[in-house]
Formats: sequence, structure tokens, C-alpha cells
Amino acid sequence: MFLLCFLVLCFSTPLVSATEQSIYQVLTSHGLPMGLIPKGVSEFRLDSNGRFEVYLDQACNARFESVVHYEKNVSGTLSYGQIQGLSGISAQELFLWFPVKGIRVDIPSSGLIYFDVGVIYKQFSLSSFETPRDCKVDGNGNGGVLSVEALREGELIQEIVSKSRSGKHRYELDQGYVGNAVIE
Repeated sequence: MFLLCFLVLCFSTPLVSATEQSIYQVLTSHGLPMGLIPKGVSEFRLDSNGRFEVYLDQACNARFESVVHYEKNVSGTLSYGQIQGLSGISAQELFLWFPVKGIRVDIPSSGLIYFDVGVIYKQFSLSSFETPRDCKVDGNGNGGVLSVEALREGELIQEIVSKSRSGKHRYELDQGYVGNAVIE
């Protein structure tokens, strides 16, 4: 009877706590660099299907070849050499932030890693992600992120108005969104 209860408890708890295995160990065992997740992990969970959740101390930005923003909660599904269904990470391109939907490592000998931002893959050097980075919060406490979603909601125009006194601006995204702002 004791053995039956023990087995039921073991198999009914699908999440692994951070104390048993760190996110960094899990990433490397899946052929991914541990620097994909910054320092400041307060909790980590992983289920038997590869679905993970990482809880950071705070939302923040880390600098690699460009800036990457991490929400306080990051989640996705791990398989060897890639993360799919990713949420909670954004990559900066010029002044816009694009949500990263997936990450995959190219053939390891190529030294490349790709971030799927929806319409393209941003290519980075794999060596940039060898060690976890310090993650810094901006003065607003949000990492200074202006996302594609914010553009859809009109927040880009509000940001332009608050930071500009005059001029004409045209913004184009490769997802087909075009916005014009004339500020006088």
C-alpha cells in the first residue's frame, strides 16, 4: 500500500522544481546554451512533456548582439536544440520590439542560433549565449519595451508625441503595419 501511494504521488506531480535541476542544466541537456535565460531566476518548473516556466525576480533587459527583453514570466516547450511556443521574451530591432516565438540552434558547428520573431529569424552568434547575463531594469521598471502589440494599440503615436516636438515620422513593420505621425 505504501509503495502504491508513493508511485501515485510521484506520477501525479509533473513539475520539477528548481531545487532538483536548474533551468541552465535543462537548457544544456537539450543542446541549448544556458545564457538564453538571464540571471535572477527565482523559480523554475518543467513538466514531462518539456513545457517549462521560468520566473524571474523582475522584468528586465539583457544585452547580447542586440537587446533582449525578458518578462517576469518566461515559458515555452523544450525539445532538443529548440524552444517552441515561447512567451515572455522580445528582441529589439531598431527601435521596435518583436516577441520571440521560438529559438533554435543551427547545427552546433555552425555557431549560430536563431530567434523566430514571426516573419523572420534573427540570427545571433551562439557564443553570445554561453553564460547567463545580468538583466537590468530601466528607469520605468519595464525594460523600455515598445512592442508590435503596443503599435497596434496606438501607443507608438503617444510615445512619439511625448518625445518629439516637431517633425514627420513614418514607421513600417515587415508585418504589414504602417503608421504615419505628423507632429507640429
